[in-house]
Amino acid sequence: MKKLFLTAVVALSTLVASAQFMVVTTYDNDLEENADKITANMGIGFMVNDVFTIGLAKNGLAAEGEDDNYNLWARYNIAQVEGAYASLEMPTEDGSDNMRIGLGFTFNVWQGLNIEPNYSMPTSEDDNGDREGTFNLGLSYRF
Repeated sequence: MKKLFLTAVVALSTLVASAQFMVVTTYDNDLEENADKITANMGIGFMVNDVFTIGLAKNGLAAEGEDDNYNLWARYNIAQVEGAYASLEMPTEDGSDNMRIGLGFTFNVWQGLNIEPNYSMPTSEDDNGDREGTFNLGLSYRF
C-alpha cells in the first residue's frame, strides 16, 4: 500500500510540475467603474496538452445573500490558424440548458499576457426563441 501511495504522489507531482496553468478573466461592461469589471469573471485553467485547456471561472457577481456561481469551460486551440480557439462554457448548475459555444483569438501582448477578443452564443434558444450572442474582451496569463 505504501508503494502504491508513493507512486501516486510522484506521478501527480510530476504532472503538476510539467503542466501549464492559465488565469483568465472577461471584461464586464455592465458593472460600475471599479475593479469588479475585471475580477467578477476571473478563473483558472489547466492546459491538458498543446491544444486542449479546461478550467473553472466565476460567473459574475452574485446578488447579496446568494452563493457564487461558477462556470466550467473548455478551450480547443485550432491548429490551422495560430491563436484561434473554439470554446465551450457551461454553469455548474443546469449546465446542459445554459451552455455557450464560441470562437476567439489570442493576441500575445507581453511574455505570458494575452488579450483575447471572442464571440459566444448560447446553444439553446431563450423563451422568445432567440439565441443572441455576445462579443467579449478577455485577458489571460499563462504560467
